[in-house]
Amino acid sequence: MCENNNCNCYYDTLKLIVNLQRQDSCLNQDSSCTRPFLGGNSTTSYNTRPITFYSCCNNTIWTMPYTLNGTTGTSSVFRCEAVEGCCATCRVLAPNPDATSTLPYVATNNYFTMNLEKVGCISCLDDTYVACI
Repeated sequence: MCENNNCNCYYDTLKLIVNLQRQDSCLNQDSSCTRPFLGGNSTTSYNTRPITFYSCCNNTIWTMPYTLNGTTGTSSVFRCEAVEGCCATCRVLAPNPDATSTLPYVATNNYFTMNLEKVGCISCLDDTYVACI
């Protein structure tokens, strides 16, 4: 059984991401998961820091099912919506079906809550804008 018993590093990181997604961003060059802003030096608007999770037990990437416009699929890219204690509530992000769009993801209405004690690694992807958040 995989037990972390201390999810504080994940809690702190995800709480920072949730707070950043709720406010305007500052401009900076930092590229870490905990950089204190969304986006970079551009005029583009950012509202999401997409993340992926890896299991602490077998180091596999987590995937979740979604339904979007009547089509079902699975995704490993998520938007953290809330964090409380060792629990994180995330929204599943789907690959953008519009091949002409510059935005890589679209929001789904599929959510899940996970126990952060079962997470071995969090990977942050490039900040982006996701419509309808």
